[in-house]
Amino acid sequence: MSVKLDMHHLSGFIDDEEYEGIAPQVRLAHEMLHDGTGLGSDFRGWIRLPETYDKNEFDRILKAAERIRSNSQAFVVIGIGGSYLGARAAIEFLKSQNYNSLKKDTPDIYFIGNSLSSTTLTETLELCKGKDVSVNVISKSGTTTEPSVAFRFFRSQLEKKYGKAEAAKRIYCTTDKAHGTLKALADREKYETFVVPDDVGGRYSVLTAVGLLPIAVSGADISSLMKGAAASMNEFDDPDLSKNDCYRYAAIRNILYRRGKEVEILASYEPRFQMMGEWWKQLFSESEGKDNKGLFPASCIFTTDLHSLGQYIQQGRRSLMETVVIVDKPAEDLVIEKDADNADGLNFLAGQKMSYVNEKAFEGTLLAHTDGGVPNTIIHVPDFSEESLGSLIYFFEKACAVSGYLLGINPFNQPGVESYKKNMFALLGKPGYEGEKAVLEARLKK
Repeated sequence: MSVKLDMHHLSGFIDDEEYEGIAPQVRLAHEMLHDGTGLGSDFRGWIRLPETYDKNEFDRILKAAERIRSNSQAFVVIGIGGSYLGARAAIEFLKSQNYNSLKKDTPDIYFIGNSLSSTTLTETLELCKGKDVSVNVISKSGTTTEPSVAFRFFRSQLEKKYGKAEAAKRIYCTTDKAHGTLKALADREKYETFVVPDDVGGRYSVLTAVGLLPIAVSGADISSLMKGAAASMNEFDDPDLSKNDCYRYAAIRNILYRRGKEVEILASYEPRFQMMGEWWKQLFSESEGKDNKGLFPASCIFTTDLHSLGQYIQQGRRSLMETVVIVDKPAEDLVIEKDADNADGLNFLAGQKMSYVNEKAFEGTLLAHTDGGVPNTIIHVPDFSEESLGSLIYFFEKACAVSGYLLGINPFNQPGVESYKKNMFALLGKPGYEGEKAVLEARLKK
């Protein structure tokens, strides 16, 4: 049930000898990744994770999820970046982007702590009033501003409603195994804790407790999710470019980048894929966007965005490449009925499934965009199952790591993210930043 790459529509954009030329570099990137000789080698724990994950903790995750489903009407996930994007993307892919509005026997799930908007936080607090609530705060350090602020409010609300002892039974912390502010608080208050592995960075963490607990609370089968990831892990382990679709995707991106492409658009024809696009953007932008290098990742949902961004894609600057994720089997389907009046002129579609119409929209767009000078790579995903999603997640993670090594950068750090944090801390008056505060305020007054 693994994903498959379709390269047939790259003819005229990439020559055969370019694949031959990059193949030795791909092999070297594979060796650097697996041997630990590349930059950022301390953060390769995700590579064998689908088979080496902590089975005891996994069992605790399942039990915690069952407990939350039984005693909670709302489940609040507090985190930012990789601490929420993967879980939210997985839940929407597997269940629906309308998960909270659908009839179900699982709690509503709210994601907060991913901004500093007082309005958003207030609304989420209001949504939880009158409901039995459990909270999962996700932070390796416990000091990241956005989730820390949100947790302060939700912790207070839970303690006021249930008392400290009962509130503690409804607070779950996913954090460092041994160190950090959140770990110390969890130990003191006796919150149940799960581990953010030391050797797995945030954007690669969806298949750890970071993503698994929220996904399990939604009712999704996380065992099948890991099974799908394991299938990809085994399938995409061959250093031979001609035999590895994952590495072919990494190679295609880099060949086109060297040819002058600056933006990669990830497109899908399913709205429930939208958050997967957000997760993918973080994965590739934080991994590759450094040393003045890297493709800029953007995402679209077609056909919706064909009526907005489609004009630019078709006839704007030819700096784009396009990767299209096609889910071969829809979660649901409808047949278009014949209408006696045919007022909308759609009777030529009578008897056809909606999925067929969507497929033809994809094919028509594919031809139009390639004719317009936009190279298209197709990734086929079998269905909306947990196995398929696990396979896709691992596919993108490994392709991203190899692609980073092909660029000659460290795909596992994100030094640029710290710049805004330092400035924000200084402007807010955080102890230790007094010197920077005056300098920054002076710059703002100019």
